[in-house]
Amino acid sequence: MTYPVPELQAPPVKPNPRLLAAALLLGVAACGSPAAAPAPAPPSAPPPAVFGGTDLAWIEINIAMDEELLPLLALTPANGASPSLKDLSAQVKAFTDEELATLRQLGEEAGIPAENQHKGMPMPGMVTPSLLASATGARGAGFDTMLTKALREHLEQGHKLATSEQTAGAESRTKALATSILKTRADALRKLQKDF
Repeated sequence: MTYPVPELQAPPVKPNPRLLAAALLLGVAACGSPAAAPAPAPPSAPPPAVFGGTDLAWIEINIAMDEELLPLLALTPANGASPSLKDLSAQVKAFTDEELATLRQLGEEAGIPAENQHKGMPMPGMVTPSLLASATGARGAGFDTMLTKALREHLEQGHKLATSEQTAGAESRTKALATSILKTRADALRKLQKDF
């Protein structure tokens, strides 16, 4: 004989309105949102700079030329006579200081020795120790004549070298600096030719 089994029923549960609202919001948000995007890959380091032979030579010679020019430019305020030549000298000093900082940074990355390998070498556009000694003792128009000649040679040689770097260089920042140098040299040469 079988006995009837009473049906077990769970007591009625009162729904919590806040839980229902939260569940609905989560469900709607999940339905409306696209699949989660994969986490971005960590940024990779840029490839190391590759300096070609032209880049290395150009950086080294420009560091030397700029380092040798600065002492001559430093004499201009006290030794020069022409106000417009003093102004030009100050402009050349400003862009030379800026370029030299970039050249040194590039040279350090490229492994170029910090010591000036060309100090005192008589090369086109280079201010030699003998020229600096003569300019130190000169005043007025005599100094201005020496400065004008030295500036012209320096700017012209810098322009030629930057053109070579543009043609045969490999490293992008070095070539970008050469582009900037082409402009600063051309602008200074125009002013020099116009006024002197």
